[in-house]
Order: sequence, then C-alpha cells, then structure tokens
Amino acid sequence: MKRFLKINAADNVAVALADLAAGEHLQIDGREVTLREAVARGHKFALRDLAEGENVIKYGYPIGHVTRPVAAGEWIHSHNLKTNLCDDLSYTYTPRVYPLAIPKRNDLRVQGYLRRNGQMGIRNELWIVPSVGCVNGQAQAIAERVRRECDCSHLDDVRVYAHNYGCSQLGDDHANTRRALARLVKHPNAGAVLMLGLGCENNQVSALREEIGEWDDERVKFLIAQEVEDEVETGFEICRELVGKTREDRRQPLPLSYLKVGLKCGGSDGFSGITANPLVGLFSDWLVAQGGTTVLTEVPEMFGAETILMDRATDRTVFDETVHLINDFKDYFRRYDQPIYENPSPGNKKGGITTLEEKSLGCVQKGGAQPVVDVLGYAQPIVRQGLNLLQAPGNDLVAASALALSGCQMVLFTTGRGTPFGSFVPTMKIATNTPLAQFKSNWIDFNAGTLVEDEEPHAVLERLIDKILATADGEHLKHERTGFKEIAIFKSGVTL
Repeated sequence: MKRFLKINAADNVAVALADLAAGEHLQIDGREVTLREAVARGHKFALRDLAEGENVIKYGYPIGHVTRPVAAGEWIHSHNLKTNLCDDLSYTYTPRVYPLAIPKRNDLRVQGYLRRNGQMGIRNELWIVPSVGCVNGQAQAIAERVRRECDCSHLDDVRVYAHNYGCSQLGDDHANTRRALARLVKHPNAGAVLMLGLGCENNQVSALREEIGEWDDERVKFLIAQEVEDEVETGFEICRELVGKTREDRRQPLPLSYLKVGLKCGGSDGFSGITANPLVGLFSDWLVAQGGTTVLTEVPEMFGAETILMDRATDRTVFDETVHLINDFKDYFRRYDQPIYENPSPGNKKGGITTLEEKSLGCVQKGGAQPVVDVLGYAQPIVRQGLNLLQAPGNDLVAASALALSGCQMVLFTTGRGTPFGSFVPTMKIATNTPLAQFKSNWIDFNAGTLVEDEEPHAVLERLIDKILATADGEHLKHERTGFKEIAIFKSGVTL
C-alpha cells in the first residue's frame, strides 16, 4: 500500500495515506523529501519550499496560500494555510466538453414500481405526512396502530415523516415547507400517503392540494383532525384501506433511464476527494450515459470550485443559472452577517481538510465530468435527464432531503468521518477509507478506501454499480434496517 499520494502533476503538496513520522525520507518525483514533523493520515505536507503568500496547489488548483514561509516536508494545515476566497467573483462562460467513452448497458434493468404518473419507485412504503408539527403525535399513533393491526408484510415500511413546521412561518420559509411537503406526498417511493392536517395552521391542507397539483386519488388521502371526532381512529381506517391498495403492487423491470440518484458528502476528510467522491463521479458519468439522472447539491461546498461546473453548462442559460445559484447563496450568508468561506467543520479539519477551496474541489468531483443540464430551485422537480445542480445548503439531512424532494429515489452519501443518519429515501453511506468502513460497519454500506490499496478503479466502480442496482431492486441499506429515516425542511427566516 502507498504511504502518500501526489494527486495532480501540478501539486506542490502530497497527502499522507498513513500516519507518517518525523524524519521519514520519501521519494517523490525522483527526489527525496524528508518530513520535518509527523503528518497524520489524510493531511498534507509540502513537496518543496514555499514562500510566504505562495499558493498551495492540490488537485491541480489553488486551495489557499501559506501565511508564512514553509519548508519542504513541513505539515500544511490551519496553522499556516489560509483561504484565498473573498467577495463575489465575475465569471466568464468558457464551455468545456470532456470526451467520455462509456458503453450503453442495454442488458441492465431496475426492478422498480411503476406508478400511475409514469415515475419509478424503488420502495413501496406507506407514509403519513403531517401538514403541521402539531399533529406529529397523532400521526405516530396512527402508524403504530397500522403496524400492530394490519398485515404490512408486503410493504418496505410504514413511516411518519414528522417535522416542526407548517405554522408560524412567513415568506420563503412558508413556501419551502408547502413545496417540500407537496413533493414528499408525490414521491414515487411511497405506494400510498395520508396527509394529516390540524385545521387552523398556516399551511392549510387546501393550499397543499393546490401545490400538489395532480395526484393518484386512490393512493393519496387527506384528513383534517379538527373536522372529525377521533382523528386516530379515522386515520387508521384510511390507512387500512391504503394498505389494501398497495397489496397488489409488484416490481417490474424498468430502464436505467428511470433512475434518479442524489449526490451528497458529509463528514468529509482528506480522502474524500481521492477515493469516494471521484468514485461517485465515475458512477454519475456512467448513469447519465445510460440515460439516467444525477443531482449535485451543497451549494456552499461548491464555493471555490464553481467554475468547474459552470464551464460544463450545456448552454448560456444554464451557465447564468449556475452563477445565480452561487451568488444567491453568498447573499443568503451575508443577510445574516455570517462568513461565507469558513465552512470546514472541526471534523473536516481533523480529517485533513483545511480550506473551503480544498473541501469544494473534493466535493464537486461527485458530479463527474458530464455536462450540467439544469439548475433546480429548492424542492423543484427534476425535468431534464442528466447531471442537475440543486439549491440546498451543506447540512447533511437538509441537503439529502432536498435531493429526495426533487425526485431522487436514493442518495449516495460519501463520508470520511461516518454518520448513522438516513433521509426518507435509501441513503447509501460510502466510506472514504477502510478503517472507517471496518470500525463503523453498522453505518457503512460500501467501502471506497480500497482505491488507495490494491483494488483497480474499474473493479471498485463495478462493485458500486452492483450495490446501487441491488439497492434499487429492494436490498435495504444499514439505515433502513435500523429505522434511522428522517426529513429536514430548509428554514431560512423568522418564526412567529
């Protein structure tokens, strides 16, 4: 196994693939570099002397500048590296197309549920969706009785997606909640849905009906608690009928083009941009070549690497929308007097990431090299096949939920630190390193750490494709087995 990696020929740093000791002599590019101090796994060290203010190059791009002179073999991190990022930038559309020779796999299918509206679900679940947090308890009581008294063996889950919103919200927050719940109700992974309202909330069920538009009235039902004597009894009877409606649902072979996959990273480390994120990028390219769709979000974690995505916009309109996506999120930070470029978390830094540029250059690799075909607003449905960008923050649960609300049937979640959470669709945890995959095997679904060990990239990609298709065909992920499934709605304003 290699002990260090120089990622790009232009880089003036290398990454430790194992804990390195002070005084070690390393042969890099035909010359010897002696480590002046210990360098932890995932962290960076200088390959040559750097003058004060000189850029540090990783992935072939600047990730910041050193704040004092740095000698070859010296550890580079928060104590001597600072971001270059500042205010809004001016962007120029310089289209780039990357040649990709990816064969079409006409032999592969997804065993999914074909819904009445032509969408594919990869799970068949009964969902109870409160229109307002006031009825979360009643929704849970209905679900518990359904699980206890109904034969739900043909369903993947009976689940309440509780939240704290639906009232005391104004403006964008109110619109986001209404839009998110409307998209949740229509998600194809639900075989049937009960929307449970209170009756006096801002988020009136009647307005939600308008937001939903067309729906399958045999599979989506509405109940307002204040209009019936016993909402738990009434809700149970509705759900018992819905369980019966789903009993005859069957998986059938459907084209790969029906598959929509969200791309997300969280708890990133120094390996994220070396193993798991590039691997997910290869999968994204592969799925798009099959006619499928991928969606990349976490807008604040595009800052510093946004031009890579902008240059792949299919036309000037998509380029302009990407510029607005980036600048609007910076304005959002400024409205609350928050720093734009202080993103890396304590866990990120412990894992070897120092600046936002470094984090972003690793993050955007999940989007592969295919053209960007569309830019989506929060909870806006996917309409174009290919690689899409989505407006959502970096927060893991909010962003993963946003991907699913736009129509993704599953989310690929790369992580170097690990997390047990899951969104309301299958959320596959992909470890960036083998120690994490082994230590938290109860969280991790797939190990990408073998990419820096002895497994060929093509073999790892084939394993990942097999795992994703097996998940789409019904194999449950770790968080589904433990029941860790939630929804988080994007909130940006005041609460009354």
